[in-house]
Amino acid sequence: MADSGELRQLPLKELHEEAGATFGAFAGWSMPLTYKAGVMKEHLHTREHAGLFDISHMKLVLVTGPQAAEFIAQLCPFNPAAIADGNSKYTFFLNEKAGIIDDLIVTRLGPQRFMIVANAGNAARDIAHMESHAEAFDCAIEPLDRVFLAVQGPDAGDLMSKAGFDLNHLMFMQATEPQPGWFVSRSGYTGEDGFELAIPVEDAKALAVNLLSDERCQWTGLAARDSLRLEAGLCLHGQDIDESTTPLDAALTWAIPKAVRETGGFNGAEALRAAIAAGAKQKRVGLQPDGRQPVRAGAALFDRDGKPAGRVTSGGFGPSVGHPVSMGYVAPNLAAPGTGIVAEVRGKQVPVTVSSLPFVPPRTRRGT
Repeated sequence: MADSGELRQLPLKELHEEAGATFGAFAGWSMPLTYKAGVMKEHLHTREHAGLFDISHMKLVLVTGPQAAEFIAQLCPFNPAAIADGNSKYTFFLNEKAGIIDDLIVTRLGPQRFMIVANAGNAARDIAHMESHAEAFDCAIEPLDRVFLAVQGPDAGDLMSKAGFDLNHLMFMQATEPQPGWFVSRSGYTGEDGFELAIPVEDAKALAVNLLSDERCQWTGLAARDSLRLEAGLCLHGQDIDESTTPLDAALTWAIPKAVRETGGFNGAEALRAAIAAGAKQKRVGLQPDGRQPVRAGAALFDRDGKPAGRVTSGGFGPSVGHPVSMGYVAPNLAAPGTGIVAEVRGKQVPVTVSSLPFVPPRTRRGT
């Protein structure tokens, strides 16, 4: 772990310090892990009201130009020209073997304008990946410096309206630019309704203070963000998915339109088609350990005969469900919900049951 002096600092660091944040290193940044309330209360408050997350470690990249759509279609397995302005798509950068370089949200802002939101730990590599491929296309790559906040929870819409932003016209995975330099999407990483707000640094403090003036909104740290996303069955790149994992392995082929899967010319297309034809060798599943002991990332999984069966990639306690929850990979013949397997935790055998994902039903606002 890097020394704290080498870590990048959030623009709103002073606000977090005033709120009693405990900081830790994540993806090269000094990030608030928890606040005075603690991870359990922060998690539950988000489910019941609204959590405010500082996610400024993540990277926004604006792609513009006459061939912006063709460029993204080469790097990502979907057709950017087929989605309407203001709509967002969950997608990936894939390598030649169809391994997931990063998972992303791409939003079409106009015929020649797209916003890409990339993971913090992959930002430098993602930008280099884009720049190396952009040379063949008439488009420009512009990394943006923004404060990035997420307001998540059932009160998020009302809080934004109270702050002067009526976003009720947005459905899940839609976005808008409410004023110059601002980008707001109805999306998130918790399974709850909410918004992700990329705003200029000079506007960020006032907005955060405004939102926090309502007791329904409170700062929420990285620890609760992790437990919320795990309950929601959402992947963390570098842990649940990486370059050795294909979308087929990760049960994420739903994010790739059928026509694109079958005939698209995106990076890794042939490898992905070959993997689909051969069938998955492993499958990402939910896992519910028996008892109260969490089964965390790295634990080995075995079938009831003691044969290796897979591995746990994420795990912890689920405050909303009141029991431990995990995700991991198992052989396809063990992937059916209800299948009993065993995890090894510090030399002890812990019974685990394969579970459907997510553990908590999503409450995002979707159109009919």
